[in-house]
Order: sequence, then C-alpha cells, then structure tokens
Amino acid sequence: MTAPASVAFSGLMPVAGTRVVVAGGCGGIGRAFVAAAQAHALQVIVLDLESSIRENPPPAGVQAIACNALHEDEIKHAMAQVHSTWGGACDAFVNLVGYTRERTLVEHLPSAEWDDIISGTLRSAYLLSREAIPLLRAGKTPALVHTSSTFGVRVALPGYGPYAAAKAGVINLVRALATELAPVIRVNAVAPGAVETAFLKGGTSQPEKSVRIDVDQLAQAVPLQRIAQPNDIVGPLMFLMGPGSAYMTGQTVHVNGGFWS
Repeated sequence: MTAPASVAFSGLMPVAGTRVVVAGGCGGIGRAFVAAAQAHALQVIVLDLESSIRENPPPAGVQAIACNALHEDEIKHAMAQVHSTWGGACDAFVNLVGYTRERTLVEHLPSAEWDDIISGTLRSAYLLSREAIPLLRAGKTPALVHTSSTFGVRVALPGYGPYAAAKAGVINLVRALATELAPVIRVNAVAPGAVETAFLKGGTSQPEKSVRIDVDQLAQAVPLQRIAQPNDIVGPLMFLMGPGSAYMTGQTVHVNGGFWS
C-alpha cells in the first residue's frame, strides 16, 4: 500500500525559522543537534552550564545563556532572556539535561547523591518545562521534547538506581504534561540507549565517574552491533519537533538499536 500522494515527506522536519531552545546544548547530543538545526535554518538558543559553554561554545550565530538547571532562579533568568530575544515566544523546547555519577548500589548510596541525580535529571525537567510553557503557548505549533533513557523502562545494569528512577519519572512527566497542555502544546520524549558521548563518563562538565562498562561488549548485545552516535538521536528529536509528528503527544520514542528485541 503506497502512501497518499498528499504526504510531503520533505516537510517532516521543523520549518526554517523555527525558534528552538536547547537545554544542555553543549553536550555531545546537544552539539550535534545544534549543528543540524543550523543546517536546516532553525533559530537556536542554547542553555547550559557556564563551564560547558566555555569548554564547548556553540557555533557563530547561536546565542548561549549560562544556566544551571539545579537552580530555579537561574532557569527563570535564562527564560526571561529568551523572552527578550524572541519577543515572548518560542516554537520548540528540547531538554537534554541529565546526568548520573559513579555506579553505586542503592543500599550503599548516600541520600545526598540520590537527591543530586534526581534533581539534576527529573526536577530540572519539571522546572524547565514550567518556565518554557508560557513561551511555547505563544509560539507556532509548539512542541516540548524531553530526553528519557532506556534505563527509564529497563534497568539492564546494577548501580543506576537514581538515574533509572529519574528517567522513568521523565516519561510520566511527559504524559502528564501532554494531557495538561493539549491541544496547544505537544509533549513527547526520546529515550536513547547508550550513546558515544562524554555522558558515559558522567556527562559534560560533570565529575568523571567510574564507568565499568565494556562498550564493545555492550555493542555486541545490540542487534545493530554498535552503540549510538549523537546524530542517531538528532533525527528523532527533530521529528518530534516537526509537523511529521503532529498527531503525537505523550509518547516516548525509544532509540536503542533494537536492544530490546
């Protein structure tokens, strides 16, 4: 059965000029996303830690705003700057913020470390969403896209308790927001498996953690026989922002090379 002739597959991507804020835009996936966004003539503002912006500055033409997503006041200030730059509106918000630390079993995990990972991954998603909503409401066909993880549904390795709990929370936050914000704002998530970025050692500008993961062995467990590269995640993010996913909200798209097959 062929697709209807009226379907314009070239229109699956966000249209040129789309105004998108990328939280965590200086990380591995973030840099790939920003490069693709520029290539498709999207307007981009990056939010990230001051140290991340200094170490991995966005390309020319992309505004960077220093913001620590652990701090509510910094998020408010950053979104006020976005408001000023774009006249009170944005069309898409992509949240790539999140991190874990050294693998530790829950029974040995200090409560402060649990709180830190939950705050940096789940609480930050709530705060960023809350501050982005007014700007998105004023945008064109607005979309909010969060990043969960394979660990949000299936915990394949020990030592990732708080991260898995936080990413599972992101999935249900997306469902709640999709219900609350429909029909004006669509809310979806991408859930990557392992991606070849600094995240495997804790995250960009985070203290390097003890990975204790054999990446080659992990790749052999994936039907596509490799772990993901950042650009493997960019396509699904772009799709969830664009008109090709116009009838999708509250969904989580899993990008794991068939790891669950």
